[in-house]
Amino acid sequence: MVSRAEPQDTGVRRDWRDVARDAADLALLGILLVLAAAPLVTAAAAVGTASAAVHDWTRTGSWPPARATVGRFGRSVLPGVPVSLLAVAVAGLLAADLAALATGRVPGGPPALLLTALVTAGLAGWAGLVVVEVGGNGGGRWRAAARSAARACLDQPARWAALSGVTALAGLLGVLVTPVAVPILAGYTVAALYAVAGRRSLPAHPELP
Repeated sequence: MVSRAEPQDTGVRRDWRDVARDAADLALLGILLVLAAAPLVTAAAAVGTASAAVHDWTRTGSWPPARATVGRFGRSVLPGVPVSLLAVAVAGLLAADLAALATGRVPGGPPALLLTALVTAGLAGWAGLVVVEVGGNGGGRWRAAARSAARACLDQPARWAALSGVTALAGLLGVLVTPVAVPILAGYTVAALYAVAGRRSLPAHPELP
């Protein structure tokens, strides 16, 4: 991936070539993320590493070196296995519940479906903020990031709702677009989470470096 020049540092106004370069970088990031997460047990490490890369990009204007990114991923694989399994299990259960309610296989009707959808969106928004927090500490320390994100969501419910909207839209697009475009969407989703979370500074959390 190439460096992203900061217009405030160079004094040069960004044009369509800069936008195209950023879009290509994020598309490549998404493809690499999905490939690294394919075994499922490495999903947390892949997401955390991608988030850390976007964190560096948004703060410095440059992507981290490939060697540093590979090192982050390697250090995150084993600690991330329980996170990967838990995330896959929770996502599977919620998807099964939504499908069962939507098709009428379980009682509850529209009210239960709406409630489950709202809970799912809320959890997804919180998870999106966890991803952002994890990126800020190098792609690891998921437990501390989860606690920090929970407090941030309660402190700023409007931003929590916005993050829930981002994840819901990403999920909808993931269903509607052609499967080959899903990896590209992953990179854009991580960047969108940072864009929404960065509208206001995250509260300081002493447990995160």
